[in-house]
Amino acid sequence: MTFLTTTPAVADPIGDCTATRGAVVAVDFGPFAGKVERGCDTTPTTGYDLLHEAGFSTTGTQHDGPAFICRIGYGAFNSGTQYPTPDKESCVLTPPATAYWSYWTAAPGQDTWSYSQYGAMDRKLKDGDVDAWVYGGTDIGGSTGKPTFSPDDVRAGGTGTPHPGGTPTGAPGDIDVTAAASWLTSQLTDGERVGDDGADTPNYLLTTETAYALAAANGSSAALDKITAFLAAHTDDYAYPAGGTEAPDATAAARLALLAEVTESDPTKFGGHDLIGDLAANVCAAGPESGEPTPGCTAKGDFRNATYTDGQALSVLALLRAGTTPPADTVARLTQVQCADGGVTSILIRTGEFCDGDPATTGLVALVLHTAGGHEDAVAKARAYLGKVQRADGAFPGYTGSTTGSVAATAYAAEALRALGDTGRADSAVGWLSRQQLDGGGFGFEEGATDPALYPTPPAVLAGAGTSLVTLTTKPADPTDPPTSEPPTTQPSTTPSPDDGPDLKKGVAYLTSAANLQQGQYYSAGPGTSRADFGLTIDGAYALAATGLNNAELRGIVDFLDQGGKDGEGRTVNDWTGTGTAYAAGGSIGKTALLAEVVGRDPRDFGGKDLIAALDKAVCAKPSTAPDRSCAAKGAYTYAPSVFAQSLALMAQLRADDKTAAERPIAYLESLQQDNGAWPSLIPSTKDSDVDSTAIAVMALDLAGGDKAERAVAKALGWLASRQLSDGGFPGAAGDSVNSAALAVQGLSLDAGKYAQQITRARKFLAGQQNSDGGFNVAKGGQRGSDLRASTQAVGGSTGISFGTLIRDLSGTSPQPTPSVSASAPDIVTPGGDTGGTGGSTAGSGGGVLASTGVQVGTLTGIAALLVLVGWRTVVGARRRTGVRGPR
Repeated sequence: MTFLTTTPAVADPIGDCTATRGAVVAVDFGPFAGKVERGCDTTPTTGYDLLHEAGFSTTGTQHDGPAFICRIGYGAFNSGTQYPTPDKESCVLTPPATAYWSYWTAAPGQDTWSYSQYGAMDRKLKDGDVDAWVYGGTDIGGSTGKPTFSPDDVRAGGTGTPHPGGTPTGAPGDIDVTAAASWLTSQLTDGERVGDDGADTPNYLLTTETAYALAAANGSSAALDKITAFLAAHTDDYAYPAGGTEAPDATAAARLALLAEVTESDPTKFGGHDLIGDLAANVCAAGPESGEPTPGCTAKGDFRNATYTDGQALSVLALLRAGTTPPADTVARLTQVQCADGGVTSILIRTGEFCDGDPATTGLVALVLHTAGGHEDAVAKARAYLGKVQRADGAFPGYTGSTTGSVAATAYAAEALRALGDTGRADSAVGWLSRQQLDGGGFGFEEGATDPALYPTPPAVLAGAGTSLVTLTTKPADPTDPPTSEPPTTQPSTTPSPDDGPDLKKGVAYLTSAANLQQGQYYSAGPGTSRADFGLTIDGAYALAATGLNNAELRGIVDFLDQGGKDGEGRTVNDWTGTGTAYAAGGSIGKTALLAEVVGRDPRDFGGKDLIAALDKAVCAKPSTAPDRSCAAKGAYTYAPSVFAQSLALMAQLRADDKTAAERPIAYLESLQQDNGAWPSLIPSTKDSDVDSTAIAVMALDLAGGDKAERAVAKALGWLASRQLSDGGFPGAAGDSVNSAALAVQGLSLDAGKYAQQITRARKFLAGQQNSDGGFNVAKGGQRGSDLRASTQAVGGSTGISFGTLIRDLSGTSPQPTPSVSASAPDIVTPGGDTGGTGGSTAGSGGGVLASTGVQVGTLTGIAALLVLVGWRTVVGARRRTGVRGPR
């Protein structure tokens, strides 16, 4: 049995790291009668390297490789003994969520911990970062199990958050607002609206943003009047998508109300609606904790359907500007989404949930609370937060952990700081913005951008004009307060396909590029390692099967797995599944068997193993007792710690027509469904409601069939639809998650006729997270750059094909040549497509992988327009009526 132990390097002295040089890591050995030990690396690269460069040693698991930190040791503590010791944790399989090393991070100046949604190998460090490792348990989102010490307690210097000091030293400068307004005007279609990229569909949000910018730059004008008239004529489409008698989309209604107020129109008679009255009449009296249905409500005080903090803030502001006192709960709600460090998170979270602020949202909320009055403490904390995160040159990063100046974030922060009296900081921010303005007048997303974009330009105009939505008017404007736009997002760097979904050809090219698909056979477990991540490799195979855009590479992967191919460490897929051993992992076995079924191979003879017989043996007759943790419950599979694992294994049995053996797993999966229709993330149930797990569970039960399963699926789909965010995304462990949106598309496509609107919006969201190399971000917000695991999910999930029915015939393909270990495989380019990028991130595994429960697999298929989805659903319905089950 091979364990992957990494020895420590000679650590840099802790005193060599400062608030602006190097990174610090702290490991809490308290559960093992030790103390918190610190280490320093003056030239930090990744979180994984930081541990070792700081003097710690680690051991990974046999199943997951070195990236999953199973044991940690330190030379000064018990002679370097690694904990937990082998008698407590074998480190063969992934440790349970109740006893593992969880990974926490803090950006420079941040004094609260964030649960890392990236593995240590994938976290890119910068000077001033602090990492922490804590042994124990946490839930999937990291809301429990935080370090007992703060980042300030362990960062360089020992105590006290480094404050940036006085006013930034960036040179002043003026924004050419006239040129920016001219560029925005040139982007209008028919002089009245902004259209979505590559489509004629109006983008109402950007149209309102452009109107605000023209008002700030030019005051009243014919161009502004034409835009306002267009928006008034389309108020129903934008603000009342559910119908004029239903609750409006609060964010849209607030934006239109503010436009009316800016242009001296009447917001109570705009587009045939009383926008102010409808906002005031649709305030949530309670959230889901009440036990009653609360559609569109996250908590008491939310404006119904707001979802994001900016929508809540803009709704409060719209009422204030109309002379209507906002309900007290709506204003108080803004203080509830303020984090401990003073920043404000962009999503309307509940009390106690993970909180990670950003400068743009913080600036907007500070402005609105300042205008509303009565919340001086919250405003002061927000102001202090903005002071701490501003760079010396005046810029602000877009999100926690970023070191790159963001145009939108800097603009919003500048507006807030000016309104709050920090004119020096505001001037420095505007000066930085002036140096980002491009020759044509527009602005890119970040410093150094060469292409102008519609999202960041309007807030830059407002900041340059010295105004904000608090005071903006077509009368002569006085400089003061807040911006109005959704929190800054990353502009899609690819043009969406005609049906507004991701560019699947580019996505497949990214997945099959030589930089990612090692030897055309597998994805590695991390940078610089030849160890295969077999689970991620199968995810990629699912994606290729769904699209059908590169069957040759798909066959190369399948042959490698089926023929006992070995990775650079001599491991086969059977070493990963544990088939035939005491550590047989039901979820891994099921995932492998399901791939065999998808491509027409025999799961009873795949990789030299009878995977269906192994699954039958893995069904638990009863729960195991400590220290044996193999069986969570009767009907669970051995060493299957998540609903994902349970569902994949169940689908593999059903597709093999192994119905009798699947009866107990079906019953157990059904028993995990909660009253609201959702499934939890982990097994045994953690009582959370998880989008990803719910989506995979409904695919399994849809395949199982039966009246009980039908009812469970219908209830779950209703819950899934209710979780969609205003931008089309879905909440997941990483925030506004690509994984979750892709899986939600698959789940909702089980009833595509009913949920066509939600599917379309989710696919557009996914298109917006695709990068120029064809890969996808992990989430909207957070660390930027293509992530391999998220990309497999996005490519496949956007097609809407369930794992229960996914089929790809490889009979017309030829065996792929097996390259030598030293050979350099060429990039695979799909016919008519672009080449895949050679950069990008590796598998997102590592210390925080329990947050994603290992197997958030993506599904995939060709160019899935909604008509295709509806037609496919009809076929599934016909199969159900005739009682056809199992493989086709």
